[in-house]
Amino acid sequence: MKILIIGGNGTIGSKVSNHFSKNNEVIIAGRTSGDIKVDIADSKSIKSMFDKTGLVDAVICIAGEAKWAPFNDLTEDDYYIGLKSKLMGQVNLVRIGQHYLNSNGSITLSTGILADDPVMKTTSAAMVNGGIHSFAQAAALEIPIGTRLNVVSLGMVEDAYEKYKDYFPGHNPVPMKKVINAYVRSVEGKTNGSIIKYYE
Repeated sequence: MKILIIGGNGTIGSKVSNHFSKNNEVIIAGRTSGDIKVDIADSKSIKSMFDKTGLVDAVICIAGEAKWAPFNDLTEDDYYIGLKSKLMGQVNLVRIGQHYLNSNGSITLSTGILADDPVMKTTSAAMVNGGIHSFAQAAALEIPIGTRLNVVSLGMVEDAYEKYKDYFPGHNPVPMKKVINAYVRSVEGKTNGSIIKYYE
């Protein structure tokens, strides 16, 4: 398969990219590194990326940002960071990317546990994650027949434990093998419109 992975050099993305590259052609796109540069907050940049890749069999997005801050400190503009990047960025990947998929292709988006189990300072991120879940379930009903759209929603992953452990007291880190398998399930399975949750 020809697989495009946006955010394929990040903490999670690098492990996912390494796995799929063993038996597939993998193209990595990112804002600052990769085979192709893309800013998912800009739909023109997304269109340009797909024009460069041409048709692909699978798209995986492991990118997008949102502001983490106490609720009473978040401004309207702070919310728009997540809305424009992680939410609309992934919406536009589906909206544009569906036209660059080979038959029986798939698109996999990424969210996280905050949609179901938020912690302090994550109002914006939790809102965006929940919105992506609802979007994907609805859009999967209307995308072209044969195309599949799923979301991988992860808890705090092992490789990010030291960085985020203070935000998630008592949470069990998700083993990286489970993380990889979540994306394998979305890309190589037959499910459509699913939120694939691995929270521990």
